[in-house]
Amino acid sequence: MAVEAILKAEERIETGSGAARRMRRDGYVPAVVYGHGESSRNLKIRERELQALLDRISVDNTLVDLEVDGDASRKVLIREVQRHPWRARVLHVDFFQIRADEKLRVAVPLELVGVPKGVRDEGGILQQSRHDIEVECLPGEIPERFELDVSNLDIGDSLHVADLNTGGVRPLEDLDLTLCVVVPPTVIQVEEEEEEEVLLEGLEPELVGREGEEEGEETPRAAGRQRGQEDEEEA
Repeated sequence: MAVEAILKAEERIETGSGAARRMRRDGYVPAVVYGHGESSRNLKIRERELQALLDRISVDNTLVDLEVDGDASRKVLIREVQRHPWRARVLHVDFFQIRADEKLRVAVPLELVGVPKGVRDEGGILQQSRHDIEVECLPGEIPERFELDVSNLDIGDSLHVADLNTGGVRPLEDLDLTLCVVVPPTVIQVEEEEEEEVLLEGLEPELVGREGEEEGEETPRAAGRQRGQEDEEEA
């Protein structure tokens, strides 16, 4: 089952962009919790505690016990995390309150296990087309991840949603959806380049010179050099 976590929050009165900037300067992250017909509540959370939690959980499928101002905790899922476009900072978090008897739709991470035979023995390449699977289940049944053994895959073999052991959790994806496939190794096309090199080797280099500088014909420049050499010898 998915990891459970605890997070403490405080209710906040001030709203708006100016108040949010002040909270972030003070080390807090603005947040909101909503769900099940209850009025949404504006919260603030210590940035350091929130970041430590996000670093160790799968955001999409981890149940969080959210404690607000010391009250009894409530089960929530993280629905959205807004991050700064270039700084490593969280700007805002949305929490969705859940009920133990109500089914949820969550995305569960997919982990490929092993090295395919086609990769190990034939130089193939394992391509993973999906990294999570959407499922429907009760909060207490949320899997931490799905593992898929790829050890027996040869080149051309693939695995699909139907090959997953979901443990009774109902996947919402098409059972024929491809999750991974082993493709042949990339072949470098060098044949044409080699043929071109052979053709170039058979070509004579073209002599480039002034018009009239044919083989065996003395040009004015060459004649001038010859006269200069004769003058030096006579001197």
